[in-house]
Amino acid sequence: MKGLMGLINLYEDESAMGPLTGHRPLAALPYAGRYRLIDFTLSNLVNANVRTVGVLVRDKYRSLIDHLRSGKEWDLARKRDGLYILPPAHSSHEVLQGEVGNFMFNLDYIRASSEDYVIICGSRIICNLSIDQAFHYHLSVGADVTIIGSDWSDAARGLCLAVDDNGRVTSVNDSGEYLPSDLQPLGFYILSKSLMSELVQQCSSEFCSDIFVSGVIKNLLKLKVFVFRHIGYVAHIDSISSYYQHQMELLNPLVWQELFFRYGIIYTKVKDEAPAKYKEHAKVKNSLIANGCIVEGIVENSILSRSVIVEKGAVVRNSILAQNVRIRSEARLDQVLCDKDSVVSAGRCLNGSANCPFIVRKGAVL
Repeated sequence: MKGLMGLINLYEDESAMGPLTGHRPLAALPYAGRYRLIDFTLSNLVNANVRTVGVLVRDKYRSLIDHLRSGKEWDLARKRDGLYILPPAHSSHEVLQGEVGNFMFNLDYIRASSEDYVIICGSRIICNLSIDQAFHYHLSVGADVTIIGSDWSDAARGLCLAVDDNGRVTSVNDSGEYLPSDLQPLGFYILSKSLMSELVQQCSSEFCSDIFVSGVIKNLLKLKVFVFRHIGYVAHIDSISSYYQHQMELLNPLVWQELFFRYGIIYTKVKDEAPAKYKEHAKVKNSLIANGCIVEGIVENSILSRSVIVEKGAVVRNSILAQNVRIRSEARLDQVLCDKDSVVSAGRCLNGSANCPFIVRKGAVL
């Protein structure tokens, strides 16, 4: 889509994600067996023919860079435009360590882009949406800012938006008491490059740290702010329980089909591995099993990432196992999140719950 560049802002609240984000950003969390959270945002952008994408990183981004590499898997490895990793600002002034400081630090890159409009987004919202339709809506209504939103759900938190019959935002509510007609912002918003530059400089001069709240929401009376309504599946990853529960929803074929194919394919880093191997005593039911796995035990209602090994006699139920996890013989897992490279020893029994899954940290041996 000529005229629109993407900025993925990774200054996101990770405080409720516990040990899962201790060594990686939220955007690099594994999801659905072979993906990372950032894959969904990136794929939504490239499926709308956005060919210039900047990723504003904060910290712990080695694993993210390893995953994204040149952007080849998203067709963003280009001589012109393509994928850019935008490093954080370093200064003794605390304000420059935040979101606004990073935008200010990289404002020259944004201004140098040949595109006239910007879509700013994060990585915690998992959905398959039509950004090109949202951009056409933005142009057709003459909006200063268009926020992509969806109907309010009980699981959502934070700001909600009240709109008039024309779709224009009239007020914002963060009281915790919401009306059925309220819309929840999905963290995607479109505006002109010139307006964005103006808002960034305004927020910087006022020592603000959040462009959306201090730049867009604060200026509702001055700006024409509209909402483009996305109708469809949406997952908000804002806690360990939501991270676990939304992945388990993918075991429903209707949810899986919509998320991965509705407006375009979800792309990710390709690894050439052998197909999953199911040995003589393996029993697998209603599970997602990635390439490279070896299953000799029982796996039910679970998600196994690449190269997971479940030995003979082991039982894995309602659990999510990240890459290179090994479950030894006779181990029992129910509602467990195993991070990358962890091992559950023979005979161990681990149990959690849907709201509080048992977590095995990266590289741990239990």
